Order: sequence, then structure tokens, then C-alpha cells
Amino acid sequence: MDFRIFTEPQQGASYEDLLRVAKAAEDAGYDAFFRSDHYLRMGDADGLPGPTDAWITLAGLARETSRLRLGTLMTAITFRHPGPLAISVAQVDQMSGGRVELGIGSGWFEAEHRAYGIPFPGLGERFDQYEEQVAIIAGLWGTPVGETYSFAGKHYQLTDSPALPKPAQSPRPPILIGGGGARRTPRLAAKFADEFNIPFAPIDKAKEIFAGVDAACRAIGRDPSTMIRSVAQPVVVGRDDAEVARRAANIGRDVTELKQNGFAGTPAEVLDRIGAWHEATGVRRVYLQLLDLSDLDHVDLFAAEVAAKWTS
Repeated sequence: MDFRIFTEPQQGASYEDLLRVAKAAEDAGYDAFFRSDHYLRMGDADGLPGPTDAWITLAGLARETSRLRLGTLMTAITFRHPGPLAISVAQVDQMSGGRVELGIGSGWFEAEHRAYGIPFPGLGERFDQYEEQVAIIAGLWGTPVGETYSFAGKHYQLTDSPALPKPAQSPRPPILIGGGGARRTPRLAAKFADEFNIPFAPIDKAKEIFAGVDAACRAIGRDPSTMIRSVAQPVVVGRDDAEVARRAANIGRDVTELKQNGFAGTPAEVLDRIGAWHEATGVRRVYLQLLDLSDLDHVDLFAAEVAAKWTS
């Protein structure tokens, strides 16, 4: 099981805050550091000092870490055109020595688009753009050096692109697709994704979604076992009930609700919960949504008392 830290800096975090967490995660032995790609706070958070750009953040972390995988859950296709995005991700992959992963989605938070003047088409059109963007990015990275790449789509057209630069990873950085779509999302994932991620869903719903992804893989002759299954869940772990309650209160959540809808409790309770997920869904990777970025003891505690004691 891979355990990965997942942060939501739009809720209020500077680059220095993210760097401290990433370095703590690397020192503690986590597999990866991921962040959301959002430009506006959600809920009651103050969002200060303001949003940070996902790929600028990851470029900085690429030079200040040495082992962690780095990526996004999920980069919104509405924020960037596919050609420049492919260039940015390839460059950060080079800067990291081949440690980048691209989580990519259709975008969903309309308010941040209004706040920063970003067009926000309807869902059907966004998904059309999403399909084209994933195909273009994979196509650019997969074009041999010295050859050119062209694409004629409804939303994007590329003519004789040199398809440079190339990522450090070969054949390309892993592509992550996720969500709860029943038809188009599984088909897109089956064609292009290395990993399918389900965020913040109950076990029964996750089983249903993964079954749909497996069916989409089989429909095109792909072995479903080649798709990594992952989930994202909020995490609150404490040495005792009082510490669990304190950490839950610090992020404005109820302990009982978190135990039902996340990984919360003492280390033994959280190990049992992750074990239930693994047994029921076959997940091989867990993204731990860490909402209090000042609590580095939390990072160390999970690593020492949960991750280090995990046996599948």
C-alpha cells in the first residue's frame, strides 16, 4: 500500500507551508506529496495568504525534495491549454528527476472560474475538452524526438508540433483520472490512465465505480489489473480519543462523522478502516487529505503508527 499526503492549499497555505509538509512527508517515508489545483477557498476557511499555482508549487518542490513522487488531484483542464500544460508537466518532471504524476480532471468549481475570469462551459462541453486534452498530452509525450504531432479536434487543433520537451520518465509520467462518472470517465480512464482515483466516497460506492472502470478496461482488451486503484480520504489520527477529538476540532469536523467518512481514530482504528477498504475494493494507494498543515506531528504519527505497521 502506498500512503500519500494530499493537501488543499486553497484553504490557506503559502509555498513555505507546503514545503514544510513535503519535507516532513519525505523524511517520514511517505510515497508522495500531492496537492489540489484550485484558485478559491471553499467553505469557512479564510484562504490566506491566497491561492498558489499547482504546477509552480510542484516545480519548487521538485528542486527541494529528492525522493517523493509529486502530483495533482486533479489539474483542471479549464485552467490551461493542453500544449502548454504538457510542456509544464514535462519540465517539472525533468526538474524532479522523473518523479511527477499528472492527475487531470474536467474541473467542477464554478465560483473559482468566475472569481478569476476563467471560462466555465457546461459539463458536456467540458468533458469533450477533457477527452481531447488527455489525448493531446499523451500524444505529445509519446511522439518520438525528431517527429511531429498533429491533432484535429473540435476544441483544440495542433499542427506539426515538435512535441517537446520530453518528460524524464519513459514512456511518460503516470496519468491519473478519477471521479464518479458512470460512462465517459471509465472509458477515458481505460484508454489513457495508469491510475483511477475515487475521492471521498463510501466503500460501497467505490466498489461500484471500480467495477465500471474494470468493465471499461475489458471492453477495449485491457487487463483491469494494470490500472492502479486509489482513494482519497480525510485523515485524523491521534494517540488517544482526546487527541483525535482535538485534531478533528482543529479542522472543524466531527469525530463520529470522520470515522464514517474518512480515516479517523486511534492508529489501531485507522489500520482497521484501511484494511476494510483494501479488502472490499482492492485499493493499492491511499491519498490522505491533510487539512491542518501546521500539525507536522500528525504527519509523523500516521507514518510511524499506521503506515509502518500496515500489512496487507
